[in-house]
Amino acid sequence: MFGKLFSSDAVGKDFGLLVIRLGVGASMFIFHGYGKMTGGPELWGGVGTAMDNVGIHFAPVAWGFLAAFAESVGSILLVLGPLFRTATLLLAFNMFVAVMKHLNMPDGSPNAGWEGASHALELLAVYLGLFFTGPGKLAARLGKVD
Repeated sequence: MFGKLFSSDAVGKDFGLLVIRLGVGASMFIFHGYGKMTGGPELWGGVGTAMDNVGIHFAPVAWGFLAAFAESVGSILLVLGPLFRTATLLLAFNMFVAVMKHLNMPDGSPNAGWEGASHALELLAVYLGLFFTGPGKLAARLGKVD
């Protein structure tokens, strides 16, 4: 069994997907989602203004809450597996908005431009890749939803 973890057969791939789901999901929840979710409406309003960068200028508190929801609840779903593809799309959209925010910052601002957007761009690629691969067999399922 141990040798199969290091092979390219299904067991190794499913274990690799589990490691990615646990690492990325837990990291996003701990370092981004939990703080945003518990931050309340004042923080959500600030986060939601990032939607200005994609042409949406209304309801920043609602958009901020949705971002917090995606980064917290979506990360939990990513780790566990149910509604996996829905969660990866929500998280990918969050990262797209974050990329746009960094690219629209004034030159000279901390975290402006491509260098500032790099982390969000990397996670965008990871979430889209996970969307296409699926959660693997080592994930909880909700019927045939995902």
